[in-house]
Amino acid sequence: MNFTETLQNLTGKPLADCTNQNLYLALLEVVRQKSANRIQPVTGRKLYYISAEFLIGKLLSNNLINLGLYDEARDALAAAGESLSDIEELEPEPSLGNGGLGRLAACFLDSLATLDLPGDGVGLRYHFGLFHQSFENDMQNEKPDPWLTAHSWAEKTDITYPVELAGKEYTARLYKLAVTGYEGRTNTLNLFDLDTIDESIVHDGIAFDKTAIDQNLTLFLYPDDSDEAGRRLRVYQQYLMVSAGAQLILAECAARGCNYHNLADYAAIQINDTHPSMVIPELIRLLGEKGIEFEEAVEIVTKTCAYTNHTILAEALEKWPRAYLDAVVPQLMPIIEKLDKLARTRTKDESLAIIDKDNRVHMAHMDIHFTHSTNGVAALHTEILKNSELHSFYELYPEKFNNKTNGITFRRWLLECDPRLTAELEQRIGSGFRKDAAELEKLLAFADNETVLNELTAVKKANKEALADWLLRTQNVKVNTEAMFDIQSKRLHEYKRQQLNLLYLIHQYYEIKAGHLPAVPLVSIFGAKAAPAYTIAKDIIHALLTLSKVIAADPEVSRWLQVVFVENYNVTAAEKLIPACDLSEQISLASKEASGTGNMKFMLNGALTLGTMDGANVEISQQVGEENIYIFGQTSDQVIHRYAVGDYVAAQWYEGDPNLRRAIDFLTGPEMLAAGHAENLTRLHDELIRKDWFQTLPDFNAYVVRKGQALSDYACDPMGWRKKCLVNIAKAGMFSSDRTIAEYNRDIWHLGK
Repeated sequence: MNFTETLQNLTGKPLADCTNQNLYLALLEVVRQKSANRIQPVTGRKLYYISAEFLIGKLLSNNLINLGLYDEARDALAAAGESLSDIEELEPEPSLGNGGLGRLAACFLDSLATLDLPGDGVGLRYHFGLFHQSFENDMQNEKPDPWLTAHSWAEKTDITYPVELAGKEYTARLYKLAVTGYEGRTNTLNLFDLDTIDESIVHDGIAFDKTAIDQNLTLFLYPDDSDEAGRRLRVYQQYLMVSAGAQLILAECAARGCNYHNLADYAAIQINDTHPSMVIPELIRLLGEKGIEFEEAVEIVTKTCAYTNHTILAEALEKWPRAYLDAVVPQLMPIIEKLDKLARTRTKDESLAIIDKDNRVHMAHMDIHFTHSTNGVAALHTEILKNSELHSFYELYPEKFNNKTNGITFRRWLLECDPRLTAELEQRIGSGFRKDAAELEKLLAFADNETVLNELTAVKKANKEALADWLLRTQNVKVNTEAMFDIQSKRLHEYKRQQLNLLYLIHQYYEIKAGHLPAVPLVSIFGAKAAPAYTIAKDIIHALLTLSKVIAADPEVSRWLQVVFVENYNVTAAEKLIPACDLSEQISLASKEASGTGNMKFMLNGALTLGTMDGANVEISQQVGEENIYIFGQTSDQVIHRYAVGDYVAAQWYEGDPNLRRAIDFLTGPEMLAAGHAENLTRLHDELIRKDWFQTLPDFNAYVVRKGQALSDYACDPMGWRKKCLVNIAKAGMFSSDRTIAEYNRDIWHLGK
């Protein structure tokens, strides 16, 4: 039976008579059936990847590609006068993640299945995700982001587990979402929820009663933690995830013959950041219920669990007041106390305790003491962990520390989002790179081939035009496709330094007004959400939106400069932006970005990186050579030293540099105040002068110079620019998540079949 006949059987009518909804549901069913055929029995160790986020994106096209059905489906629909891309528009994007942490988890699941490794995800079935972002009065506005429909990819099961929270028993229900690899097996993303969740309690944007646990527990990812009820709610969420997850793991392992003493022979558990840390004491508690003594349970859990550290930022290394855990998970506290006591027998260093003198419980400390592996996610990040942030732990457990540089799945970030480039690559080097990213190196043979370089230029031009069409259709913004497209799309946080880009754009505004024209027009595109309680981050968004209006209203400047802020940035938007990008902004303060994966996606799609020597930028630079990347700014050592001696005074830089002072003062100048809100602009202005926690000002001039060099190279040496792009594509293979997962498996997990 051909594809057309399959779809007609499912819809009950000719394809030409079907609505897009009919066809979407039929394709959904085809994918479900084909995916189910690839489920394999497990022998040996199986991975359970526990994460608060899985930013999986829309799944229809990705699954069709991985099942080898995409071309067949597209052609069958086209023959009937239907468009697969139109049908894709109907699919809601799952609201299960926000930033790089969640997207990484999604890429990892894809790679596990592609490499035929048994590995499932464990997380929560959020109803509204982080939030849906809209811009009202040039301010970020937050609303729920619903995605669950009657036909969701996540299928309800009859499997439930009891979870005790604050002395009350709740029933966690399991939903299963199939994850099919490219020419590989089908694994599962296990998502837990409560049947009692009530979406109607949300009102006034994303406000809701944070104490109504039975109604609110899985409504939002990272509920607003600006008050105590919000912070406690996070503890509730985390325990629901790990308790239900731990029960699932034990049940599945027992069904395969595990006697619990040998759990580490059946399961490998990866703790993705500190959110799932309570799985350690919870597993010990559950093993105790099976009759296993504390000491043995600790040994079992340590052998079974491993921990990934994703940041050195103190705010992300969770420390919960003991009172929260006493209230929410009193059954765990005796175990955590015993773990703290045991940890103290290994070291006299009080700073490594699990429960500190202020009665705070350090999740990362528990993770490092009672797992067998702690990994960083880029070479520089791991070295900073070992030499600075976690140095005392490294001295205590040197054998536990290792690096696993992050990666991305090429199926999503090349094959699906950039079919034009995929087709060009296949024409030149064959299709082996779909499965083995190292084969992209074959492209280097064409580095001096003008025909190939011109073809790459044509691909980029077509992608820019496609993005322009999408921006006009979805954002009502018209952009100049002859301009350089400069993109900074990532979570809005001061350490990622969207504010540095903002000051540059103001500087350019002044330069253009003075007649110092850039080498090429610039379209500067942003995509980012700010956490609802993160005031300065929201002020940065307001400043950028206000600046975009000021520039647009100036006929002299707007010919050369345009600022676009994409509303509600998500995976779908990323898939539009990344193929069209010329210059990728990776400008975090050195030492603060653990890895980054956006840098890898842009690189793979033929953009050049403008960045600091931070995170994976270091390894990108090593791969492509310094002549094929635009590096600027302080080194991580310089930054760490400056923090250590405490000698950074932002006001001195502001007073000492007229260009910097001019750019900062523009924020509260007449043009901006006429177009924006004085409160927000003044607060950001003062923050930059008085605090500037992430050292924007010392890197300003270097950034201006290096970005100017990039614009000049783009305009004056187009063939040289395209050659640099080709080298970046060719060297992107190292950043495949298939490579990352193979390393995790070789060094940490040792999975079965």
